[in-house]
Amino acid sequence: MTTTKRRHSLGRTGWLVIGMAAAALAGMTPAASAARDDRPVWGDCAGKDAPADMRCAAIEVPVDWSRPDGPKITLKLARLATTEPRHRIGSVLGVPGGPGNSGIDDLKRAAADLTDLRRRFDIVAYAPRVTVWLGQMPPVCRQPGTTLREPRDRKDYTALTTAMTKAFEACRDADRTGLFEHLDSLSVARDMEAIREALGEERLSFMANSYGGAPAAAYARLFPRRIRAMYLDGTINLVNGWTDQALRSSPAREKVFAGFVRWCAETPACALHGQDAGKVWRRLIRDADRRPIPVTSAEFGKGELTGWRLKSFGFTDPGPGNSRWLAFAESVDKARRGDGSGFADVALGNAQVWAMPGVPAMSCGDGRGYAGYTEFQASLRKVRKASPNFGGAELGGLGCAGWPLPVANPSRPLPVRGLPPFLGAGSTWGDYAWTESFTRLVPGSVTVAYDGPGHALYLSGKKCPIRHATRYLTDLTLPAPGTVCPAE
Repeated sequence: MTTTKRRHSLGRTGWLVIGMAAAALAGMTPAASAARDDRPVWGDCAGKDAPADMRCAAIEVPVDWSRPDGPKITLKLARLATTEPRHRIGSVLGVPGGPGNSGIDDLKRAAADLTDLRRRFDIVAYAPRVTVWLGQMPPVCRQPGTTLREPRDRKDYTALTTAMTKAFEACRDADRTGLFEHLDSLSVARDMEAIREALGEERLSFMANSYGGAPAAAYARLFPRRIRAMYLDGTINLVNGWTDQALRSSPAREKVFAGFVRWCAETPACALHGQDAGKVWRRLIRDADRRPIPVTSAEFGKGELTGWRLKSFGFTDPGPGNSRWLAFAESVDKARRGDGSGFADVALGNAQVWAMPGVPAMSCGDGRGYAGYTEFQASLRKVRKASPNFGGAELGGLGCAGWPLPVANPSRPLPVRGLPPFLGAGSTWGDYAWTESFTRLVPGSVTVAYDGPGHALYLSGKKCPIRHATRYLTDLTLPAPGTVCPAE
């Protein structure tokens, strides 16, 4: 689902992302706050990294939207006002990914690429409730409930779910904000509607990134006629569910890995040059499942590399000739000789972070996880068949095993009427299949394919996707179906 590297899930930099989100939240001191019935009062933003013309404010929203008069939380807002007020169309609201990222941080990073869009729009960002949660998460919520692993059998699956249930309940008991039970994307979507009302806009245009697709879909179900335009950039499609997304992304990942194998065969600098790198990789993960490789991480301590951990976290972001591929090949070569140090931080870090109950709690309410061992096994069989090199239990799904609450935002269809055509963009090396499966649900929509590596293309500064997004958001003109942007 979404970040510094713009990954959907918390990758190697994942815990750093959480730290940055919390730090950004703590450092942002808006001049004033506003109740839902009042317009935000915009003032100077704290922090030296904010653009000079950025203004900040805040609104209050209920922790539990079924109790609108109950406890409240404060959502921080930021705005870059239109540079041509006479030609202003309205506001574009950014929907950040993660989950847990701050849209305010996104706005700061993307400010230079928003010049054309700002001629006609105010660009508004916010730090969602999941970011608020990260800043106030009780210490017990940061303690791993178990060692995440791919369960061997029903007994092992039950042991994992029991341990995570205990950890979730301890986290909920320690939570004084009430947010633990209300981090689902339906709640986030209602927060987005509160922002629209506070801005005084009849309709909003949206830019959703990565995991921001989950609240974007929820908003489309709840408030379809409040959407002027919706740009989806590398977004997860939870309308069709988690297993569907894993299956859709598998062919692209396998294709990228096949490219790595060819690259290694042609590149003398590759540590596996002269061998079938694919066979070496598959032998490594098979052997590591039989005899896990002991490793030590300076940050995460001692642990083991299993085949599942290697499949889940080992293959780095694509980029032919890229230093990441050189490092990956070297790490594989060392690991098959018993030295797993090249994978220690990413494998142990992810396994620990996603076992911290406060982290999966940000997506468990969106149906992440398995209804039981039978569903887990069925999903596992499909994913393994689709991806022999990487197929396995979904990390966040295992983290949500044992979730003690009803799923607040299960997969459900979008409304048939009321939605405008959407524009999507995604990398054919990764997230295009997710985004295209989402936009396909909305008649008349188009998804631009970016023929290269990348994620959250607008935030990454990719000029061709930015050009299409700006034109669509400005005058609602969609590119031709099948439009492809070359790699930059």
